Amino acid sequence: MDKTPAIATHGLTKDFGKRRAVHVLDLVVPPGIVFGYLGPNGAGKTTTIKLLAGLYRPTAGQALVFGHEVTSDRDRVQGMIGYLPGDFTGYADQTGGQFLHLIGSLRGGVNPARVLQLAERFEVDLGRRLGTLSHGNRQKIGIIQAFMNQPPLLVLDEPTQGLDPLMQREFLALVREVRAQGQTVLLSSHVLAEVEAVADQIGILKDGRLLTTLTMEELHAGARRSIDLTFERSVPEADLRRTTGVKDVQVHDRTAHLSVTGSTADLLRVAAPHGIVRLVTHETDLADTFLDFYENGWEDSDAQRLSEGAVGPTPQPSVLG
Repeated sequence: MDKTPAIATHGLTKDFGKRRAVHVLDLVVPPGIVFGYLGPNGAGKTTTIKLLAGLYRPTAGQALVFGHEVTSDRDRVQGMIGYLPGDFTGYADQTGGQFLHLIGSLRGGVNPARVLQLAERFEVDLGRRLGTLSHGNRQKIGIIQAFMNQPPLLVLDEPTQGLDPLMQREFLALVREVRAQGQTVLLSSHVLAEVEAVADQIGILKDGRLLTTLTMEELHAGARRSIDLTFERSVPEADLRRTTGVKDVQVHDRTAHLSVTGSTADLLRVAAPHGIVRLVTHETDLADTFLDFYENGWEDSDAQRLSEGAVGPTPQPSVLG
């Protein structure tokens, strides 16, 4: 299982009547990583997740979990997945403890100590009926049922909705722990900051089509970021505009405000002879990077540098001068 992809889809397609929700999806998720699955509402993320969980049958193509085809080997695949739906509710008339015992028995049993440990960690009362719990506390029960059997693959759809910031932090710590233990996590979330905090790779979905998959390093390397350069004398605007990686230049007095992708080596080489007295970088977070990519894409030259491994590491936020 070590080298077999945790998830592999081949031409995976799902139609609902005349609407195509997932379009010929070819996706590979290596084992032992956290994979962030990104896209706006209606992009096809939840449909993909339900196909992986065996809740939908594909219109075409196939999905495999650790080499096992989801449709033809559904029971085995479901035994390998800890699944948290985006609309988790459970059974309103059951207590949290009763519900978790039921789910555990359907999976062949669960260690009660593991359930209690998770319940204490997320500060949820297992003696209360689910119908009486707040949305956030029901979500905690959903998280526990996904994690309690320690499955090799966790498929989580908007897992932190309803959680307060402390519980969100606890959830992210749990994700890091299971990754360290070798489990794989597919994390679909609109909270891009939490994806950035734990993801090793991301996939970006638009209108049911996979635009790209990238490591976090590749994503940040190809992202646009802002750099302010203040010069001793006048700004060498023409030289800066011709420099590799510079996408835009705005000049105010002796300061150039630049939009840059990729390595800054050429920029600094061109700018240095003109006397830099101050350099300030403004690093983008995942939300900015995702929106820029989703709305504008990256130019071919940026994508080419990524594919060739020519993009240098993204500089850390800094102020010089």
